[in-house]
Amino acid sequence: MSDVDFNEWNTQIIAEFRANAGKVGGPFEGAPMVLVTHRGAKTGIERTTPLMYLPEGDAMVVFASKAGAPTNPDWYHNLLANPEATAEVGTETLTVRARVAEGAERDELWERQKQAYPQFQGYEDATDRVIPVVVLERA
Repeated sequence: MSDVDFNEWNTQIIAEFRANAGKVGGPFEGAPMVLVTHRGAKTGIERTTPLMYLPEGDAMVVFASKAGAPTNPDWYHNLLANPEATAEVGTETLTVRARVAEGAERDELWERQKQAYPQFQGYEDATDRVIPVVVLERA
């Protein structure tokens, strides 16, 4: 999928999410979804990315899988540079602060996500990198 196609696909998911109180169909049907609005590390431009998440108490855990690509997604680099973001869940918009889970915490969250959504095992199998796990905590 080219970057143009991917951007259009994301735009459609974002519109569907907002039109249906956080529910989307297709490959994400029934999965918990969040729209994360983050500031570009280099440009400072705000961008919104739809992501599946794992609920963890009051926090949401997202995974920089990029479907098993060899590089981390742009949103991950943006959150490292600018951890303050917003997260849309259902019809609610929250201010969040991103942090990267490390060690045993990362491994436990990653295993839970792979058990709940086996495609994440496929993403892990497709890449040599360790897929970052990011915790979005209410600010």
